[in-house]
Amino acid sequence: MYFAINIGNTTILLGLMKEQEILFTSRLHTDRRSTADEYAVMIRELLYIHGVSVEDVHGAIVSSVVPALQTVISEAIQALTGHEALMVGPGVKNGLKIRIDDPGQLGAGQVAYAVAAAAYYSMPAIVLGISTATSFSVLDRNGSYIGGVIMPGIRVSLDALTGATSQLPQIGLAGRKAKVIGTNTIDAMRSGVLHGTAASLDGMIAKIRAEIGEDAMVIATGRQAKEIIPYCSTEIVYDQDLVLKGLGIIYEKNRK
Repeated sequence: MYFAINIGNTTILLGLMKEQEILFTSRLHTDRRSTADEYAVMIRELLYIHGVSVEDVHGAIVSSVVPALQTVISEAIQALTGHEALMVGPGVKNGLKIRIDDPGQLGAGQVAYAVAAAAYYSMPAIVLGISTATSFSVLDRNGSYIGGVIMPGIRVSLDALTGATSQLPQIGLAGRKAKVIGTNTIDAMRSGVLHGTAASLDGMIAKIRAEIGEDAMVIATGRQAKEIIPYCSTEIVYDQDLVLKGLGIIYEKNRK
């Protein structure tokens, strides 16, 4: 068994893997102040909760968009398992053909998304990562990464809206389905965020399909994807484990 860990700006997604099987998943807060020892304790507690012995974990693979935590998490894994974590990045085999100006600029999470999409879905494809930021990863009919789009995520947009205005309150997105026309301030804000984001996604997907000249399928993943997909007109496949699947594939390619 091994850990597959994706360090995001808001949360850390951790999965315990056995080959390509995901045994369990959990999320931890991304806290740049936490030490390696603190993360090691949290991860050990997760293993205990799920009835897994730490002695049965023989490795880890990590993708990260938070450079400050890469070393911390790596040290936590080393202290906990005695094994060095594999960090997704240059020099790590992933089998993905990256056809952009500087392949080294492609984020580790997007690499994992793309590797999994190419392995599990038909090509061409557009992969949506909907979290703190919303990313579009575009794969051609051969499964090569040809480029993408990055835009503010739902919570970033909402925080900017409430932070820059004096009378708009903080709101949650969960609850009854939002109507387009809100009859009060909170419903109007929920409509703007949910329907507005969905319309933006639909529009960008249409533009990407037009630019590549093909009807690419769309796969979405990320913490907030389930909140937005129901408001989209585009047919979108939701895969909450896409990044872990990709990390599992990359781990197996580099295990020996």
